[in-house]
Amino acid sequence: MSQEYKELHDLMVDRAHTYGMLARLFRIEVDQETLRELQGMRFPTATGSAAVDDGYRMLFNYLKTAWEDSITELAIDYVRTFIGHGVNGYSAAYPFESVYTSERRLLMQEARAEVLATLRENNLKRGSWNEGEDHIALELEFMQRLSLRCADALAACNEDEAIRQLSVQHTFMKDHLMNWIPMFVMDMLKFSKTGFYRGLGTLLWGYVEFDEGIVSELLEGAQEDAA
Repeated sequence: MSQEYKELHDLMVDRAHTYGMLARLFRIEVDQETLRELQGMRFPTATGSAAVDDGYRMLFNYLKTAWEDSITELAIDYVRTFIGHGVNGYSAAYPFESVYTSERRLLMQEARAEVLATLRENNLKRGSWNEGEDHIALELEFMQRLSLRCADALAACNEDEAIRQLSVQHTFMKDHLMNWIPMFVMDMLKFSKTGFYRGLGTLLWGYVEFDEGIVSELLEGAQEDAA
């Protein structure tokens, strides 16, 4: 593997790790094991994105003072932030794309069908997942899986496949993630009370926006090389 391919491979692995971490934190509440793992992590401080840096800083500031009782506090805030107490689509930051892209803020709408079709087109199954396919955690896991596929293609020196995987990711980001995450994060900041979930929301949007720029730049570079 050339040095250039190795650097790109490592970048794809890092992207997959970040998307995987974000997916886990949105999928279910933080448990004791996850809390300890997060407290043992070293968060970056100068990523090149002010929003990403702010998100990591907010998470770090919460985690450095967290202790065993924080699990209960986080569980309560998870419910408050993502489940709420109403059924009108406006009582929480509901983690489904359909809520933010359908006229009446309803679940199981067009966005869910589109994401399901994308999963099938890329030979991915949702496994034991019980929520709709347009849940934020599953969309982030999709990005994780395709980042790993891109890394595998680079390890095999298969540039065409790596570019194809990047292109699928970029289309998904533009058509889905960037289409609703800004509104979702605004609601997270509105309903969450802990620095943890406020930081997670800030990190989510900052990272997706920053990553879209990186992927776009890589694809533009590939097009120029092919010209």
